[in-house]
Amino acid sequence: MEVVNTIGRRKTSVARLYMQPGNGDIKVNGRELKEYFPSDVLQIIVQQPFGITESTGNFDLKVNVDGGGPKGQAEAIRLAISRALCEVDAENRPPLKKEGFLTRDPRMVERKKYGKRKARRAFQFSKR
Repeated sequence: MEVVNTIGRRKTSVARLYMQPGNGDIKVNGRELKEYFPSDVLQIIVQQPFGITESTGNFDLKVNVDGGGPKGQAEAIRLAISRALCEVDAENRPPLKKEGFLTRDPRMVERKKYGKRKARRAFQFSKR
């Protein structure tokens, strides 16, 4: 099997993933996963697809992630990993789909409108 290339997005984050058979080494922007995401919660989010498909430690990952914050980046990586696992083996698709890992979350920050303080919040109204 050659290198599998997929993309994952969440909010304004974009993750480009290169997956190949290996021993579970995960590099994010040239750094180790634990170094890039010091939070245990974010590390768990990234590794969830491997737990569901029982393929932990079977693949080496090289991820380039850009934009957004840590949570959005972690979820973008999760989507990219899920897509790559489906490309490797079609039997991985039903359990990942059931967990919702193959769905691109479309929620984005609403833009600010003129005449308002934020997207919907109006300036304070003064009667007198």
